[in-house]
Amino acid sequence: MNSAGTRPLPASEIAALTGGRLVGPGTVTVAGIAPLQRAGPGDLSFLASPRYVPYFERTSASVVLVAPSLEGSAGGPETRIIVADPYAALLVVLPVLYPQSVWEAGVHPTAVVGRGASWQEPVEIGAHAVIGAGVQLGHNVRIGAGCVLGEGVAVGDDTQLYPGVTLYAGTALGKRVIVHAGAVLGSDGFGYIPGKGGEAHRKIPHVGRCLIGDDIEIGANTCIDRGSVDDTVIGSGTKIDNLVHIAHNVRIGARCLIMAQAGIAGSVQVEDDVIIAGQAGISDHLTIGRGARLLVQAGTIADIPAEATYFGTPARTHREFLRAQVALYRLAKIVDDLERLVQSKSAPATEAPPAATER
Repeated sequence: MNSAGTRPLPASEIAALTGGRLVGPGTVTVAGIAPLQRAGPGDLSFLASPRYVPYFERTSASVVLVAPSLEGSAGGPETRIIVADPYAALLVVLPVLYPQSVWEAGVHPTAVVGRGASWQEPVEIGAHAVIGAGVQLGHNVRIGAGCVLGEGVAVGDDTQLYPGVTLYAGTALGKRVIVHAGAVLGSDGFGYIPGKGGEAHRKIPHVGRCLIGDDIEIGANTCIDRGSVDDTVIGSGTKIDNLVHIAHNVRIGARCLIMAQAGIAGSVQVEDDVIIAGQAGISDHLTIGRGARLLVQAGTIADIPAEATYFGTPARTHREFLRAQVALYRLAKIVDDLERLVQSKSAPATEAPPAATER
């Protein structure tokens, strides 16, 4: 069984929460959630794709959320709930089955608070946190242990910083922002004037800000640089994964999804609703059009039009990339055939046997 929630939840209540149609006994209860292949008695699971029907047939889960198209699947538990979207239904059930722990307002005795820092009660400031001079914290802000907030940083209402987050001076966070452990926001970007003739490289001062909108989540150990002479801006509703680097002067629109190990170079403009998959890289001063999708490891060196899907290095349209791959595989066979042809042409001719002599 998966790690259990705080109380058992009957199937009838799950159906009411999700607006689903209950099939089977509504008195069956669950206390945890797990995927079909690992679920046990007392677990809730879900079936949203035909590829998982074999797991459904053998699952030990007590209750399963089932998509309408898979309602007739054989086997599985007696109790199931038919919902339009099992994934969306899970989002409704999870907070009920696993309620968040209640946080305690207050300032830990080991925290360091600078002159002129202010907040709206209640707030929580954890152990060994450092709050710089003039910092402003909104209502219901939670600052984890070991966080460092530089001078003049602003943090909006209902925002949570997990342990070890660093916000440099010049950083401002909106409302309902989540920043995971180890993230660094507002550090200097990588900007130098190369030295000539053995001279040292000269650092370009960074005087811009790092501005984070509302309803944004930023993953662990992600780094977002401040602007050099402009601001770095992240639009509201954008979600950023772990280990992402966003360089100076980048402007990212609303509701973008940026996945692990992606790298965005300086002064890139990413418009609204863009998806950037894992390990994708974007060269500097480019524009990624609204709704575009950069697939895993896409190496982008030119502007991307709106609503386009690009893949590969250098990135090209998904269709063009697949055609190129097919052509490459065909080319390998052509090369093999060509080598055999050359070998046959270069082989020495076989001498004819001597004619028979009559006596």
